[in-house]
Amino acid sequence: MKFLKEDMDAMNAIRFLSVDMIEKANSGHPGLPIDAAPMAYVLWENFLKFNPKDPRWINRDRFVLSAGHGSAMLYSLLNLNGFDLPTSELKKFRQFNSKTPGHPEYGVTSGIDATTGPLGQGLGMAVGMAMAEEHLASLVNRPGYKVFDHYTYALVGDGDLMEGISQEAINIAGQKHLNKLIVLYDSNDVSLDGPLSLSSSEEVRDRFIASGWSYEKVDDGNDLDQIYDAIEQAKSNDRPTIVEVKTIIGYGTPDSGTNKVHGNALGTDNIKEMRKFYNWKLDPFEVTSKIRNHYDELVKLKQKKYDEWVTMFNSYKTEYPEVWNEFSNSRLDTTNLSVNDEMFHKAMATRSSNSKLMQKLAKENSKLWGGSADLYSSNNTHLDSFSEFKYLNPAGKNIYFGVREFGMAAVTNGIALHGNTRPFASTFFVFSDYLKAGIRLAAIQHIPSIYIFTHDSIAVGEDGPTHEPVEQLAGLRSIPNVNVIRPADANEVLGAWQLIGKVEDRPSVLVLTRQNVPFLKQADSSKVEKGAYIISPAKEGQVSGILIATGSEVSLAMEVQRSLLKIGYNMSVVSMPSVNVFNEQSEEYREQVLPSNIKTRVSIEMGSSLGWGDFTGLNGINISIDRFGASGKGSDVIENYGFTAENIVTRLKKILSKKEDYNEN
Repeated sequence: MKFLKEDMDAMNAIRFLSVDMIEKANSGHPGLPIDAAPMAYVLWENFLKFNPKDPRWINRDRFVLSAGHGSAMLYSLLNLNGFDLPTSELKKFRQFNSKTPGHPEYGVTSGIDATTGPLGQGLGMAVGMAMAEEHLASLVNRPGYKVFDHYTYALVGDGDLMEGISQEAINIAGQKHLNKLIVLYDSNDVSLDGPLSLSSSEEVRDRFIASGWSYEKVDDGNDLDQIYDAIEQAKSNDRPTIVEVKTIIGYGTPDSGTNKVHGNALGTDNIKEMRKFYNWKLDPFEVTSKIRNHYDELVKLKQKKYDEWVTMFNSYKTEYPEVWNEFSNSRLDTTNLSVNDEMFHKAMATRSSNSKLMQKLAKENSKLWGGSADLYSSNNTHLDSFSEFKYLNPAGKNIYFGVREFGMAAVTNGIALHGNTRPFASTFFVFSDYLKAGIRLAAIQHIPSIYIFTHDSIAVGEDGPTHEPVEQLAGLRSIPNVNVIRPADANEVLGAWQLIGKVEDRPSVLVLTRQNVPFLKQADSSKVEKGAYIISPAKEGQVSGILIATGSEVSLAMEVQRSLLKIGYNMSVVSMPSVNVFNEQSEEYREQVLPSNIKTRVSIEMGSSLGWGDFTGLNGINISIDRFGASGKGSDVIENYGFTAENIVTRLKKILSKKEDYNEN
């Protein structure tokens, strides 16, 4: 490949549009867009497969700007390549309600494949996208019909590779032999605080090769031909490939090679000098018709491949309609899912009832797949009728993530972003802390990742406070746009999956017990989608109060209800498997479940009391845990922390006797 002057001009347009955006906003990161523009130009215009008129084309090559602070460069590429991002939006860079936010946001800007900015997560999501491509190709493609046949590219910086999640993602990709994953590394040896040597001295090449990757190097990040050759070689490698491109941050500016150009607008004088360096005589945001035409011609070449694929795909849908119907969306069909079988009608842990339901669900839904962070035997999330996803068997549905919780979350999000399948991840609930940032990013992106957490309380027992969740429920419930579901028994686990199956615009968190819980005949799976419901009404007559519980504590609350009735206190029991879902219901429904005239309310949950005041009020009683757990037999720990019917009744008798006239009956 021989690049010409017109290519250099087109590439420099990326640099100057980026700088102009940042200067107008007086905010942003010019260093990466300036030094990485050459590799971005070569990749986008010579390799990347896309159609700006169909930005969600299922067989497009995915591009993840993991170094999301370089967003101005990505917006420049989208603008020049004809996506729905006019120059007027470039001029609104980093402004409220613009399509050019400070970091790329999936769903906000046409052509963005992932929300990035939290360093390292973009790389992890790219790994998930590459896994999704391999998996779908093995399940959907047929002879003569390559419905899924594309590459995943990511652009990372030094900061990405310093984050711990990067090593988790790198190991997963190498172990799975993801040869259609290519990562461009903007190796400029500068981070925000100064030279990279202040904080890192690793050999990136050795690190990747040791993790099962191929390695290519470009010595001059401004040499388009050398970059082209490296990417071409990467596409022929049988492993994922890291292409280290040596660059000079802010190349062509007075402060090039220093951290001064990393995260601040250049300023008028520096831009003036930069224009001299590149002999760039155009006004801010100006792009000549010649450069625009150049990009248009390159896009037309891509259009031909797109048209060929569409013709093939239309024939495929006619010949294999059942296959495509299965994978055309990410919804899960729960029609045939039930707990009518006698095997559910006994005391069992919700992790066990969940496992039985997942086995059925996977057989009914080819799109369901996922894995565990080396805890299959404890989480019970292994899909027993299916094989392992691995090299030479990408059709497998069980992903062995290893002890890499954060990497697992990012990969799961990448799979969800790719579309057409429904991924899940699982680990102990207490370790949700390791991957909370991934759940948050799934919520921001409105993607339906599924997180399954078992061992949900101090009932874990012998493993002690390090393994006993206390604050995790409150923490996850505080994240906007996440369905956190803690079911009471098999019925509510069923209801949880019925809700999860329908939800396509937010992640779901399923929180399950290790210890057995009774099968509750009163539990109603259909009410889980309401977030809360009256599982055991008060008897007729004056109502003394309401007991509100979640998960394993629902059966405990019902036992307390029976004991209190014997001594003259008539309470109702509300099961609240999902706090946020209940809060989203109509005022009328919420009033039906929690009548405002009943002021005496008691929450029972083996976790932090934070948040329960919203339902119990200033005069409410929160039976909870606001300290860490302890090591010992689970039943002993539970009793010591007061979670027995006898302890709760004793405590409530003293309080309720003082509140007999409090309710407005």
